[in-house]
Amino acid sequence: MATKPSLSTTTTTTVPKIPSFLIYPEMDPKHVSETLKFAKRMSIGAPFPENCNTDGFFDSFLRNFIKVDQIQPGRISCTVVAKPPLCNSYGTLHGGTVGSLVQVLATACARTVVADDKQLFLGEISISYLSATPANEEVVAHASVVKSGRNLTVVALEFKLKKTGNLLYFSHATFFNMPVSSL
Repeated sequence: MATKPSLSTTTTTTVPKIPSFLIYPEMDPKHVSETLKFAKRMSIGAPFPENCNTDGFFDSFLRNFIKVDQIQPGRISCTVVAKPPLCNSYGTLHGGTVGSLVQVLATACARTVVADDKQLFLGEISISYLSATPANEEVVAHASVVKSGRNLTVVALEFKLKKTGNLLYFSHATFFNMPVSSL
């Protein structure tokens, strides 16, 4: 007569790549297995290509998908194409990509009004994700300085689907303007 495997046996057989000490013994092995399947579908733990393991890779990679349409003091407009490398496994623009675009565009917009001798420290970003962007769609991004003073700069950003004009994401970024110390 076959015996039912113990929890520790099930845990080690269902989770071969995660050390057993990282999984609580009271967790249902079925939940552990389903979570790991989800992680695998999302490519969590997939090998990272060695040619991507260089300084500045991500910034250069992201810039390939941004086309600057207009720059003026306190304003920047860009077009971003949601190409598959920027999308998640659901075929929509990845939320982390949106966050990275906000950081890059907000910093560029703030730089149009903040003197070069001041360092910018990104203190806060808030992003409202209102709708998903399907792969291969164009998104129009508008960034504008809402307030800029001696110590603080606030940038508002809107991302709209180019085809319909529907608002996709709305964001605010707050920068602290830090003077370069002179020693």
